[in-house]
Amino acid sequence: MANKRALFANKTILITGSGSGIGRAAARAFGEAGGAIMLNGRNEEKLQRTCDELRALGLQVDYCVADVQQYDGCRTLVERTVERFGRLDVVVANASSSQRSEFARTDPAIFRHVLDSNILAPAYTAHAALPALMKTRGSLLLIGSLAGLIGLPTSAAYSAGKMALTALAQSLRVELEAAGVHVGIAYVGFTRNDPEKQVFDAEGRLVPVAPREGRLQQTQEQVANALVRLAHRRQRRVVLSPLGKVLWVLNALSPTLAEQGVRWSYRRMPHMYQG
Repeated sequence: MANKRALFANKTILITGSGSGIGRAAARAFGEAGGAIMLNGRNEEKLQRTCDELRALGLQVDYCVADVQQYDGCRTLVERTVERFGRLDVVVANASSSQRSEFARTDPAIFRHVLDSNILAPAYTAHAALPALMKTRGSLLLIGSLAGLIGLPTSAAYSAGKMALTALAQSLRVELEAAGVHVGIAYVGFTRNDPEKQVFDAEGRLVPVAPREGRLQQTQEQVANALVRLAHRRQRRVVLSPLGKVLWVLNALSPTLAEQGVRWSYRRMPHMYQG
């Protein structure tokens, strides 16, 4: 534990969307690695609860309520982080939303909202944070998905946003190389959700996520630990879960075959793609 706590000692980590789910698990993992943590989200009750839980573990943590789909919210969030902890070393752009509905039935406003949350929110967060990250030669972590490797049915907006993150990561990696800022992207596979996890349906109503088979899922803690390694080793990318690695290789070798695999799973396991 002593060695682990030295990984991010005297460093500050900002994690968007960290009141629950993967973001909350990442906050704990980075905190246990020695970092000071700034939580973020729009639900103050969740943030306060998570903050209290992490402080009870002896971790240094605070929170800031801000909507990262609004640039002013991102700017305020970064300013609050630097004011509170004095520096910014790692940004985990985790906040996003998802939908489970076929494209033809999806309200265009919901499509826009989900798309914005998956590309504009992380882009705005990155843009607002770059001056602080350049000072520390820090890391920007983008949270991708299997849907960013190949488009998934009933998740068109989510898939489009996650695919766009790859292009954003590639562009920023080249632009920021001279400044010493590391840009990494994690392609997250099917992950065990919080029981209260919800997604948008075609009309924009929040509905529960359908349960998936346990063997297809990874834990939030596994994802969080992978993010700590991604930042510590300053890797370009990490593809998580055995399914994700198979899909990565298959899509690179034969996109047609990868698409056939998705088509097969959509027919045989439709519950995986339902709300």
